Formats: sequence, C-alpha cells, structure tokens
Amino acid sequence: MKFKKLINYSKKNSIFILLIFFAFHLLLLVDAFAINVNKTVLPNGLTVLHSENHNLPIVMVTMIIKSGQTHEPYDKAGLANLTAELLNEGTKTRTSKDISEAIDFIGASLNASAGNDYITVSLSILKKDLNKGFEIFWDIVLNPIFPQYEIERKKQLIKGSLKQREEDPSFLAEKAFIKEVFGEHPYSRLIEGSEETINKISRDDILKFHSVNFLPNNSILSIAGDITQDELIILLEKYIGEWKKVELPERKSLKLESNKNKKIVRIDKDITQANIILGNYGISRDNPDYYAVTVMNYILGGGGFASRLMNSIRDEKGLAYDVHSYFAAYKEAGYFQSELQTKNETANVAIDEIIKQIIKIRTEKVTEKELSEAKSYLTGSFPRRLDTTRKIADFLAAIEFFNLGLD
Repeated sequence: MKFKKLINYSKKNSIFILLIFFAFHLLLLVDAFAINVNKTVLPNGLTVLHSENHNLPIVMVTMIIKSGQTHEPYDKAGLANLTAELLNEGTKTRTSKDISEAIDFIGASLNASAGNDYITVSLSILKKDLNKGFEIFWDIVLNPIFPQYEIERKKQLIKGSLKQREEDPSFLAEKAFIKEVFGEHPYSRLIEGSEETINKISRDDILKFHSVNFLPNNSILSIAGDITQDELIILLEKYIGEWKKVELPERKSLKLESNKNKKIVRIDKDITQANIILGNYGISRDNPDYYAVTVMNYILGGGGFASRLMNSIRDEKGLAYDVHSYFAAYKEAGYFQSELQTKNETANVAIDEIIKQIIKIRTEKVTEKELSEAKSYLTGSFPRRLDTTRKIADFLAAIEFFNLGLD
C-alpha cells in the first residue's frame, strides 16, 4: 500500500522533478564552461595567467608582447611582422634547422605572428615534453639573432606574397577601405608593410625593436592544460629567472576621431563583378557598447542566413551569393564594414539596399523574435570559443590584453 502511494506521488510530480533535473543540468553546463584562472604578476612585471586542466596530457602556451603595428616607424611599416616572422629562424645556440627539427621530433608546434596591437608567440606541447618545449620557446623569445641571410629570404617571401595578393580585387578593395577609414593611423597600413617600407628595414631596426619591446613588463603569458601551479613556477624560475624588468618608453595614445565625411572610392579593374565594401570608423574592443553592437550586427549582417542583409540581398533580390557585415575592434579603434560581390550592372542597387538596411536598423526597433534569436545564438555558441585548451590559452591572453577582466 505504501508502495502504491509512492508511485502515485511520483506520477503527480513527474513534471516538477523533470524541471528540477533540467535546471540542475543547466547548472552543470555553466560549471563545465567556467574557467578557473590563477593570475600572477611576477617581480619582473610579467603577467602570468594559468588555467589547470588535466583532461588531456597537453599544454598550450600563448604569449603576447604588447607591441605590434602601432609601435613601428611609419616609414618602416612591417617591422613588427618581420621581427615575429624571424623569431624561430635562429638563436644564439640554435639554427633555424635545429629549431624546426627539435619541434618536429617531439610533435609540438611553435609559431609567432604580428597583429595590429601585439605580437603572439604560441607553443603546443605534450606534457611529457614540456621541459624541452619551454627551453626552445624561451630561447626564440629571448635569444633570437636575426641572421642577415634569413632577413633577406623572409623579405623576399613577404614581398612576393604582397605582389600576388595585389591581383585579388577583394584584397585591393579591403586595402583601400582601411586606408580611408584610418587615414594616417598605423591601422591604415598592411601589417606586412609595403615593398618600399620593407626594403628600408635593416637588421639593426629588428634588433632594436626586439630589445625595446620584448620585455617581461610588456608581456602577458597564458598557459592552459596539464600543468600544476608548482610545476609552472619551477619552469619559469628555470628559464626566465634572469629576465629583467626594463622601463618602457612613453607611448602616446593614437586614438582617432570618427570621420563623418562621405566618400566613394573606385578602383577600375577589367572584371565582370564588383567587389563592394561599405562601412565606417567603428569602436575599440573595450567600448561598453561592444556586446550591444555584437547583437545588432548579428541581426543586420553577421548572422549568416538569419541576417537581414542576407535575406534582402540574396534571398529576395538575388543580387549576391553572399553578403555579410562585421566589426573589427582593436585596442585603440576599429571599423564596421559590409561586404559583397555582385554583377557590375547591379552594384548600385546592392549598395542602395545595404544603406536601406543600415538606416532601418538605426531608426526602427528590431523585433523581439530577432533579438531573442540573436542572443540565443551568441550565448549558445560562446562555449565553442573555449572548447579546446588552445582556445582557452588564447582567450585568456586576449582578455587580459584588452583589460576586460577575468570575470
């Protein structure tokens, strides 16, 4: 009899129990994507972010040197990029071949690249080879020698790549657009520089850029994966215990004011399709409106087939196969752009439609359905940005660089 009562009670409350289970499941999901981060600033000024995770025997290292395109002379654009490209091309104790073979032998990866605001050096390594990986990683960061023959080889490769890209109409459109948005600001230039500026860069320029910028108090180190705090401390003491803090040169803010003037730039090419970029000055990454802008742009043109631009220009009017919009947000500024390719004879119609949709989203409230779907997608897809150890290491370094807060 008591058993029957228990069954009846269970049936009557099955929905209630199911709801409790569902809520609990959501809590588990939130906890699963929470990242425990230990932040430390070493005596030499290096900021270290450490996220410990022992699910896989791998460790990912991301280092940001807070100097990039914005910290190079105007007439030597491409200096930051060339410095980054040459880091693993020889040190005081290793040749380029030595570095490459050692990294390949342990199945690791070691890369360096320059961006608008900073240089990134990254290492992916198995836990068992961590000591060797750290040894090589810090060797290229602290002891590169920038051999002259490697400089010349790398210069030729970069100039050859730029020349090849000049044949791409979309590259030419992007290059012209960025120039108009940022004017004389370093963001207006290609990260690689130009043939003229690359030719002006000397080995002394590279050595000076490295010595002035590759400093512990100008860097962020992010480490995620199968390594404990104690293990990390031992490795850092071993490999960078002698890396000294140096006073950084004063750096003036290069922030720009928005240019309200309308301008049309035409680049004549003998092609059947028009490559169109329409946009303007945007926002920096730390702008308080960044997330509102992200939601708005998803509705306008960042949401793929769910966006207004795709619906109107592709689905309704058949003017283009693809159309999208996005915001690029850097440390000091950013830009907004909408981009598409269409037949030459329908270019003006497509431009008019983009402008119409921009005006509409500025002057009329979006629907509750659009808002809800945009927010659901953005929040639902966010965990995918943190679903690998590599993404976590990169993500932590970036949010520290932009001063977004570990919360």
